Amino acid sequence: MPRSKAMLNTLQEAKGEMLAPIELLSIVLLDPLLCLRLLREAERRKSHRLDHETTTALAAIMQLGIDEFRELLLSSKEIEEANTGLLEVESRATVAAQVAQRWALGRNDLNPEEVAVAALLADAGELLLWVYEPELPQAAREALLSGRARRSSQAQVAACGFDFKQLTMRCAELWQLPVLVLQLLRGVDSPRANLTRICSNVARHIVEASATSDLALASDLVEARRLMPGASLEWLVDGLVMLPEEHRIALMSIASELQERQENA
Repeated sequence: MPRSKAMLNTLQEAKGEMLAPIELLSIVLLDPLLCLRLLREAERRKSHRLDHETTTALAAIMQLGIDEFRELLLSSKEIEEANTGLLEVESRATVAAQVAQRWALGRNDLNPEEVAVAALLADAGELLLWVYEPELPQAAREALLSGRARRSSQAQVAACGFDFKQLTMRCAELWQLPVLVLQLLRGVDSPRANLTRICSNVARHIVEASATSDLALASDLVEARRLMPGASLEWLVDGLVMLPEEHRIALMSIASELQERQENA
């Protein structure tokens, strides 16, 4: 994203030689394509002496070093901001990462950033299509809007012959992203992976607002609540800081009613 270079320049002007890797993390977690490039580069340069994978953006920054990170970012081509489809997917990704980083704390996760990175990259396949072959996701979008398909995955298969989640997983495997990231991207088989999937769904329902979005969000909240019994619905709703307060209040009411109905069913 063009803003990533601007953010780096602002940080460099403010911090100079005191710039630390942790301060660069906020840039990466707001730019899924940059995060993807960073993890791939860290994996490519990984020393055979390392006995662990680089599963977070911060670890990747530290592995490359600030100078190498700066070179990676400033040498990257910028995306075309007139591409509205790409911007929508990018917005979903960053919202998912923000929610994941907050909600992972509700499970006392040992490394919330791992969940945040996976949520940020969960729609990488679709994001790349909007960059390189935008007519494909556009065709899938039209199939969904026209009613020829009821769900996004059905529209994608009908229009493109594959669903975008499959593309994300295949790319992640070919690029040899860390095994842990692959497990979280699958969105099943563990509480952390399920949380990654739920955060992606939450972001979709926030960014792609519709008449049924609040009910879908409420369902996401109730599902997330089951993953972390120690967290209340109110705490989960408070984590959706990108929503106006009045919207969060209304959403809390819907989620509470839905949870009560499910408990009494």
